[in-house]
Amino acid sequence: MYLKRPAGGLAFCLFYLASCLINKVADIGGWTSASCLLEAWLGRDKLVFKPIPVFLTVHNAAEVITCGFQKFVQKETSLLKICSVLFLLAAAVCLPLCDTQFDPNGYLWALIHLICVGAYKIFHKLWKPNSLSELDQQYINYVFSVVLLASASHPAGDLFSALDFPLLYFYRFHSSCCASGLLGFFLMLHTVKLKSSTTSGQYAAWTFLAKVITASLSPFFFVMTANVLTISCFVISGVGEALLVYTERTGT
Repeated sequence: MYLKRPAGGLAFCLFYLASCLINKVADIGGWTSASCLLEAWLGRDKLVFKPIPVFLTVHNAAEVITCGFQKFVQKETSLLKICSVLFLLAAAVCLPLCDTQFDPNGYLWALIHLICVGAYKIFHKLWKPNSLSELDQQYINYVFSVVLLASASHPAGDLFSALDFPLLYFYRFHSSCCASGLLGFFLMLHTVKLKSSTTSGQYAAWTFLAKVITASLSPFFFVMTANVLTISCFVISGVGEALLVYTERTGT
């Protein structure tokens, strides 16, 4: 796979890796960053989600939603792309069945995340504002997310329960939140820069490489329980995403 713009792409991969790792510190000592801050806001302190390869496998399945929309609404998807999303769907469906650390609550939130990502991708395909740059759109996304979470916390009764968050007064929690926010900001800047300097196919290839690097290195930093079946799901998901990258680069 030939990847152009190596400096910008490698910087993107580095920040992607660092951002995922600092977010995953949540599972050791109490959560962190965006995921931890979300839990502190919503008061749902029982969610300690899965290892990074598990999350990425579920996250990739969001393409099933966008492909289904293109197939049944826009009538413009290809057979190869359908095959690729079937790989992604199979991996995401089979993973909870063979996960030795299965947690219904964690997978429920993963499903909500998957649906939101898929819906956003559809919205982004339908609404392409010419007057807004990629950077402007990212800022709008952040503002909208904060407003949505803040407005939803009170009706759900979770606004004040955040005060009972067990690690709310620990310096590690606050320092990891700040570190994650800073890394997320730099990742966003490099994402915008990479999108503007490469084609969609090249950007998809760099994103795929960043995920492969992150999933491959994460077991060296965090304890992970896996068996042959779960590893097979990771591989199947990787094959599906590689096919998606190929379709994006070739336009098939």
